[in-house]
Amino acid sequence: MIIEKNLVDWQTKTIFPAKITVENQYIKAIERIDKHIDGFVMPGFVDAHVHIESSLLIPSEFARMAVVHGTVATVSDPHEIANVCGKEGVLYMIENASKVPFNFCFGAPSCVPATIFETNGASLDAEVVNELLNHPHIYYLTEMMNYPGVIYNDEEVHRKIAYAKASNLPIDGHAPSLSGESLDKYISAGISTDHECSELDEAIEKAKKGMKILIREGSAAKNFDSLIPIIDKFPAQVMFCSDDKHPDSLEMSHIRDLAQKALDLGYDFWDIIYAACIHPVLHYQIPSGLLRVGDKADFITTDNLQSFSNICTYINGIKVAEHGQTFIKRIEEKSINNFNTSPKNTADFILNIPVESRNAQVIVIHDGQLLTSKENIILPTGVSTFESDINQDIIKLVVVNRYSNAKVAMALVKNSGIKSGAIASSVAHDSHNIVAMGCNDKDICNAVNLVIKEKGGLAYSNNQIKHILPLPVAGLMNNMDAWEMADAYTAIDELVKTGTQTTLKAPFMTLSFLALPVIPQLKLTDKGLFDVNTFAYSELFS
Repeated sequence: MIIEKNLVDWQTKTIFPAKITVENQYIKAIERIDKHIDGFVMPGFVDAHVHIESSLLIPSEFARMAVVHGTVATVSDPHEIANVCGKEGVLYMIENASKVPFNFCFGAPSCVPATIFETNGASLDAEVVNELLNHPHIYYLTEMMNYPGVIYNDEEVHRKIAYAKASNLPIDGHAPSLSGESLDKYISAGISTDHECSELDEAIEKAKKGMKILIREGSAAKNFDSLIPIIDKFPAQVMFCSDDKHPDSLEMSHIRDLAQKALDLGYDFWDIIYAACIHPVLHYQIPSGLLRVGDKADFITTDNLQSFSNICTYINGIKVAEHGQTFIKRIEEKSINNFNTSPKNTADFILNIPVESRNAQVIVIHDGQLLTSKENIILPTGVSTFESDINQDIIKLVVVNRYSNAKVAMALVKNSGIKSGAIASSVAHDSHNIVAMGCNDKDICNAVNLVIKEKGGLAYSNNQIKHILPLPVAGLMNNMDAWEMADAYTAIDELVKTGTQTTLKAPFMTLSFLALPVIPQLKLTDKGLFDVNTFAYSELFS
């Protein structure tokens, strides 16, 4: 195959007419030619950190949709399915991914379970992590969320890090708001990246200390606008990522759109190309071509370099997408799961207010951020139980253990905007128990039971209206066609937004992170209310 386009040569930072010869999936030759040519050929886009599971799609379906946007590779952390199904879950992702032409760079999950403060379905100790690090399709140690374990010399944590170093593999970071001496110690352990920066000053401090900053723009956490100025200051240390992206969002955009947005803001073209296409491949040693002689023939063509319109995507020298259409064929795949809890009764969700105290802590949502804050309130007198206080935008949040029958954990949450009904999800980072929030116990119970019946899903209940999007693969994904899944997700998302009147941009994504006890400040696990700042359980009433 021969392609004649204007070559975007990132090595020399020049653009010139070229003839590219592809033979047996590799680039055999690149020749400069002396004639006018329309269109451009450039390296494909790379998502530098993503949990494929959060797209609700299995890897093969994720690939079918991602290539439409010119994405040729992802750095994929499979710790979501690992928390449910263990090593078997990681191998499931690798096996399915191998069936389609796409460059999946999977890592060995470093924190399964993420903490001891919640119940999950499996555990990956240092020896199992080492086994995965020696797997030919594992390229790095995934985000080290247990930053206290790093800082305070937890033996098991440092054994995992040592195994990654012995294998000469990079170690990903996860250190929201960490700074000063604690950050110094975290970095000194060998951790090289961070995707959890939410403020520019935080990113600058980490970059000054040598970390590579992944600017994140996902379905829930949106940090691009705050962080993009760092590309001027530390262009050699920036990458783009989505982290968590629902199927409707993936259908609309991916890394290409971050590159375009950065260009529209006036940032340097080559700095953007390096962040969006080059740095992830070099840092993680992804087996993806970079438009050099001898590389795999992975690249994109486009009409222009401002909007990256009319993209054609090539992987292994094969055209896998053109002008919004994917050519990757669907793979019929089996399911894998771990779900073992019984249907609940409305009485299981009654929250009694202690006679001795009406002071309560409330989890405060900040839309577009994974961070929460906390607020202390005084509950009104004259009632002995709490369901909701719509006037103050305070409703009930619950977490139900999906791996065994146990007491339901309950808390209060503010700023959901939900005025009626309830939503529930078996996507609840990182242990993926059932998380739900709503205005009354009956709807909360109904939504939770919909999830239990399907052994995973996103559910909505509001009086007589009940709806669920099943997630039969580990309670995290569905193996249906990616575009059908995007439509199904859009339908339940619109149903929830209309029915509950929520103000959240991505209610299910926001809900899924209210159970994550490694991102400040206040979260709820199946074992109780958890203060991430003190890294300890906290009382709801005081």
